[in-house]
Amino acid sequence: MKERVVISIDAMGGDTAPRTVIEGVKLASDKHSNVFFLLFGDERQITPIAKEVGLSDDCYKIYHTDQVIKADEKPSQAVRYGRESSMWKAIYAVRTGEASAVVSGGNTGALMAMSKICLGTIAGLDRPAIAAIMPTSIPNQDVVMLDMGANAECNATNLIEFAIMGSVYYRILYGIKQPSVGLLNIGSEETKGREEIREAAHILKENKRKVNYIGFVEGNDIGAGTSHVVVSDGFSGNVALKSIEGTARLIKTATKDIVKHSVLAKIGFIFMIPALLKIKKRMDPRRYNGAMFLGLNGVSVKSHGGADATGYCYAVENAISLAQHDLCEKIKQELEDIILSPETDSE
Repeated sequence: MKERVVISIDAMGGDTAPRTVIEGVKLASDKHSNVFFLLFGDERQITPIAKEVGLSDDCYKIYHTDQVIKADEKPSQAVRYGRESSMWKAIYAVRTGEASAVVSGGNTGALMAMSKICLGTIAGLDRPAIAAIMPTSIPNQDVVMLDMGANAECNATNLIEFAIMGSVYYRILYGIKQPSVGLLNIGSEETKGREEIREAAHILKENKRKVNYIGFVEGNDIGAGTSHVVVSDGFSGNVALKSIEGTARLIKTATKDIVKHSVLAKIGFIFMIPALLKIKKRMDPRRYNGAMFLGLNGVSVKSHGGADATGYCYAVENAISLAQHDLCEKIKQELEDIILSPETDSE
């Protein structure tokens, strides 16, 4: 029998919370009978929804709080005045050990700031990073990319830490012992890029036994699946992510427009439906919901604020998997191996 896992939920975080959150928790509960949920938020709203969707009484407990962190609230204000909010209390449950992970669809900046202050960063780590999962053109192979916006500027040490954390994260999610790691750059040549990127590349090369570093990768390599993990500073990573999302929406809109105004395209579309449905399933953004704040002394997962119940369920499942595999402890061990006692190839 699997050991019980406790997941803390910010039930008020998200565009359509708490309904979508509770519906997502219900889906996750149906698939994971060994998981217990701590729901933080307005009990008067949560209770009737939980009963309506059929959430079993023995799989959750509600902690009532009236305060909610607003979507446009500044992180500094959230940290200063939000200690009675559903977000802070959900995170605090991880700090006290009552829960193994927290999931929130609320304000990203506030969640990052609160998680960092409440949980603290792993000893020896300079900065945490936001890691996101994206599909690639290779069947059944996703890519983990970090940082996605937590750190606009990074030095070589930060990039090395991100490479280690991303490698451990990918290993846990997909079971690949030595996931390949690439540094995002403006070219694949060793002389390209800023000094900190070249310095990080040099150190990672010297530690190939511990991090499967394959060299520089470019923007077009992200979707091509050239490496399992793509490492960058938060500014470049966020721009790359938004560019990919924007391109996907452009293709979708353009396809609809062409089909709408062409009789032949409409006829051809009928025959393409089975293939398009497969593509839609494979590229479904809900499957990739749940960005992880790597580098903290606890598992904190950010769901997209506009995610539906299925998307929120994926974020919860991500948190469950990371909690079960003791992500934080594994990151600590590998950081100590490389950052504190770097190894140099003698060959």
